Amino acid sequence: PEPHGVREAVEFIAELRQCADLSQMPVGRNVVVIGGGMTAVDAAVQAKKLGAREVTLVYRRGESQMKASLKEQQWAKACGVTLRFLAAPLRFEQQDNRLTGVTFSLMQQTDAGLTPGGETFTLAADMVLKAIGQTYDPRPAQGVALSAGRIAADEAGRTSLPGVWAGGDCCAGGLDLTVDAVKQGKAAARSILLALAISQADAANATFFQEPSHG
Repeated sequence: PEPHGVREAVEFIAELRQCADLSQMPVGRNVVVIGGGMTAVDAAVQAKKLGAREVTLVYRRGESQMKASLKEQQWAKACGVTLRFLAAPLRFEQQDNRLTGVTFSLMQQTDAGLTPGGETFTLAADMVLKAIGQTYDPRPAQGVALSAGRIAADEAGRTSLPGVWAGGDCCAGGLDLTVDAVKQGKAAARSILLALAISQADAANATFFQEPSHG
C-alpha cells in the first residue's frame, strides 16, 4: 500500500476548487508532482501557491515531450516550481507508513526507446501528487456518442444527445489545453443561449396560435 501523503493530482485539484477557505487546505512542505501534462502543472503551481516550500515536477520523458505546452511550463517555473526530466518513479520512501521521499531512476533516450540509465536519486517529500495514467471515464455520460474514446461534439459543443453540450479534454479532437477548453466553453455558451432563445420563441408562438377555449 502507498504511504500516507500520496494522492491523485485530480483529487487534490478538485478539493482545492471546492475549498471555501484556502488557508485550511492541507499541503506538504516538500511536494513532488509526477507527470508531464496540464494536470501535473496545475497541481504543482497550486501547491506552491498554497505555501509549499519546495515543489518539484518530475517527468519521465524529455522537456520537448511534455504534454503541457511551453507556456504552461514557463508559468510553472515563474511560480517557483522546479522541473526535472528523464526520471521515472522507482519507489516511495516511508517511515511508519508516512511518506518521506521518492526515489527516481534516471532515464536515457536510445534507439530502442526510453530505458533506465542505471542511476537513481531521491527527492525528500511529504506529499506526492500523481498526475499519470489518467483516462476518460465514459460512465457518467452514458448514451453520448464517443470518438476515439472521448465525447464527440461539434464546433458549438453539441453532443449526440439533445440539450447536452461538452467541452475540454473529455472531448475528442481537443488540444488538451486550458485556453482551448475556455474557447469551447464560450462556444457552447453561445450555442446554449441560442437554443434557449429558439425554445422560448417556439413556446411563445405556440401560445399565440393556440385555439381559444370555449369551455
